[in-house]
Amino acid sequence: MSKYQLSESSICIKDTDLPKNKLNILDSNIIHGIENNFLRQAYNKFLNELKSNTKFNEKYFINLHKKTFESLYDFAGIYRTENMTKKDSLFCLAINLSKQSKRIFDELSKDDYLKKCSNKKEFANKLAYFQGELIALHPFYELNGRTLRLFCDMLCLANGYKGIDYSNSIYNKEYIKASIECVQYADVARLENIIFNGLDELEI
Repeated sequence: MSKYQLSESSICIKDTDLPKNKLNILDSNIIHGIENNFLRQAYNKFLNELKSNTKFNEKYFINLHKKTFESLYDFAGIYRTENMTKKDSLFCLAINLSKQSKRIFDELSKDDYLKKCSNKKEFANKLAYFQGELIALHPFYELNGRTLRLFCDMLCLANGYKGIDYSNSIYNKEYIKASIECVQYADVARLENIIFNGLDELEI
């Protein structure tokens, strides 16, 4: 079974937990390998396109997902239209996705994409809030986490920090716990700690 549950239908190939893909691949290891390869390419692409006036708005966020995975999935860059859960976590209802997404990105714009943060602690605090909101939003059918971390890394790079090192928190499952707390309790304290500890300034 898929790790996600959809309210009405599934994007997965029948009797598998693999999303329907343009290459008709049925091997999960091959699919994951292709996804990760596309993600590595996306990091280079969007890093090279990063400018001082880049707007990290909803259009940019959606474009990350679309440009990274459109060669593989028809749903790349498209918000889901079905409710989704993962175990006991219910993500934002599909009917509210557009409204809530607009709210989050309007807030991020008013915060000048975190450019006004005076230190690492303040930056980690605010980034944790926005990352937590987007974790709970879970707007796409698949690849939400990797797209979100790519988005946050580009936001870090635009503000004088390296991409966040999540390796320890993913290995010891702290990131999973933090994500669950964001969705179920709107609590980003654990996530903020992960971001703060994984954040370093760019070397000049």
